[in-house]
Amino acid sequence: MTLQWTVVALFLYVEIGIILILCFPFIGAQRWQKVFKFSIWDSVAPYWNKGFFTMIIILIVLFLDAVREVRKYSGAEANKEDKLHPNMFDHLHMKLFRAQRNLYISGFSLFLWLVMRRVVTLINQLAASIGTGAALQTQAENANHAAKKYMEDNERLKQALEVEMVDRKSAEGKEALQKEVQKLKQELEGAGNALKKSRAEAEAMRRQAQGLTQEYDRLLKEHLQLQELQQGSGDKKDQ
Repeated sequence: MTLQWTVVALFLYVEIGIILILCFPFIGAQRWQKVFKFSIWDSVAPYWNKGFFTMIIILIVLFLDAVREVRKYSGAEANKEDKLHPNMFDHLHMKLFRAQRNLYISGFSLFLWLVMRRVVTLINQLAASIGTGAALQTQAENANHAAKKYMEDNERLKQALEVEMVDRKSAEGKEALQKEVQKLKQELEGAGNALKKSRAEAEAMRRQAQGLTQEYDRLLKEHLQLQELQQGSGDKKDQ
């Protein structure tokens, strides 16, 4: 195996190892995100895109070269000389095998390079989503607590308003009762004054009646006296 294909094979093995490590289930996305936030990656970040696309171009060139080699040795048919020289026939198949091996190495290296970038991107997105979900959950819980608190405050305000309405109604009822009592007192006072006036008028009428009775009795007595005097004078005349 030549040097370039040895390097590509090593690169393929490194890619497989990194992808396997990234797929470990006991390492969460947030831990990987913390690893990706190390200061060393900040220094590498400006050159990452350039190195990524450069590696893609190199792997594509090697892959196309391997495809060319496979087509070259696959299309070569064994002639009579090759059949007469078995070593040459074996050498042709060995080159075809090497070309196919290089094709697989370069193809899988290119494929896993793209997969590794996608896995890293998905891990970062998953960690960001988890962080956002946790923040949203915390925000939702805070909003839920605030809503419950507002509902409790609303219930308290309703109860306070109901108590205030009852107090107002009680105050209005008391005020109405006080007005009614005041009115009844005024009516009672007026009735008392009318009763006093009626009593005074009755007393005056009683006194007047007594005076009339006494006057009537006096006149009656005088009338009786006059009758007696008249009868006495009549008897004298008859004698």
